[in-house]
Amino acid sequence: MRYLTFALPKGRLAKKVLHMLEKQGITCSEIYTDTRKLIFVNEELKLKFFMAKTSDVPTYVEYGAADIGVVGKDTILEEKRNLYEVVDLGFGKCDMVVAGPKEMKEQLKYNNSIRVATKYPNIAKDYFYNKKNQKVEIIKLNGSVELAPLVGLAEVIVDIVETGTTLKENGLVVLEKIVPVSARMVVNRVSMKMESERINKIIKGLRELS
Repeated sequence: MRYLTFALPKGRLAKKVLHMLEKQGITCSEIYTDTRKLIFVNEELKLKFFMAKTSDVPTYVEYGAADIGVVGKDTILEEKRNLYEVVDLGFGKCDMVVAGPKEMKEQLKYNNSIRVATKYPNIAKDYFYNKKNQKVEIIKLNGSVELAPLVGLAEVIVDIVETGTTLKENGLVVLEKIVPVSARMVVNRVSMKMESERINKIIKGLRELS
């Protein structure tokens, strides 16, 4: 039996996924040891686990370096990788939104000459160009995008909002909702055919828990 490999995002998402998998008897005690190892193995169940940067998880899964991955819907939409999205795990819930000063709400409807700052240029392009048929200038940022409207870099932002506290503290509001976001399980297309029995058993168990 070949190893089934999981790519998990670093941080709190990984802990929640591992907890859900443990309820199905899918365990890997090695992960909890204080070690610099990058790959963790359960020899008995023929499972491997590794932690990756969130935005890299879909790449590992598409190219078959991992059979299964867990990642936010925002990353799936942004990375546009060729894989199967199989389960909404029901945690890590937030919204992808357009936000900015409240006076921008009306201008957003009619004005094409708007600059949009975001960490998610592909999602922003798809929303404005394809769904709204609106031509805007999209500026890619890597840090706190809330800063952009405050210093005049952009009129609005596209970003993830969980509680809205950061927006509120900086005088910004949600202007339009783009898509709800949560953690999803994704599967490599070849692995789904080759290991369908094992993978479908995991999918079934996660669906019952989520």
